Amino acid sequence: MTRVLLIDDDTALSALLGEYLEQEGFAVAFAADGQGGAAAALSGAHDMVVLDVMLPGLNGVEVLRQIRQHSRIPVLMLTARGDDIDRILGLELGADDYVPKPCSPRELTARLRAILRRLQPDETSGAVAASKLIVAGLLSMNPGERTATWRGLPLELTSTEFSLLAELARNAGRVVGKQALSEQALGRPLTRFDRNIDVHISSIRQKLVHPNPAKTMILTVRGVGYQLLRED
Repeated sequence: MTRVLLIDDDTALSALLGEYLEQEGFAVAFAADGQGGAAAALSGAHDMVVLDVMLPGLNGVEVLRQIRQHSRIPVLMLTARGDDIDRILGLELGADDYVPKPCSPRELTARLRAILRRLQPDETSGAVAASKLIVAGLLSMNPGERTATWRGLPLELTSTEFSLLAELARNAGRVVGKQALSEQALGRPLTRFDRNIDVHISSIRQKLVHPNPAKTMILTVRGVGYQLLRED
């Protein structure tokens, strides 16, 4: 049973979301403030975190910052509808996805399950295929262990960043459309005005550093998608 920590000071909404998630087979725990939520998220007692941006005391962005200093636990942010600044900042700090508030329990559940699917090996290809290394030049990725190295050094990626980069690595040298990236890596269709992938790719670029600062390993093909270059 997947253990979800819901960090939100809106007790009525938390109760509604928690009840729905439990009916869908999740185990749910609650925290109503940022400091307590950060401590609970880092306790090792939970598998996923649902984190509201607007919290008393320590806000959700700062909570996420604390979590990412010590853990890669999947984090889904709850943001005010239309608040692009908090949304983009959360993704840049390592949030795996976001859902605008007010949100429906069904939408939240669907997003959580999409994150879970990204973390699990592909059962259709078997354990051997799931653990097979993806090698693109000096980039090496192990889907079974969800670890990666770049130029021989460990590459620290969030679960969403790993899924996106793995899809680009499988198609290294070819352009991958944003719709295909969203469906294959995020587990859901791309929605209109969705900048989720763009922000994650920007973060990956900063981690996939090329010795030549004038070069980037991931090209943007405007209006189409992204291409991972091979670097031998």
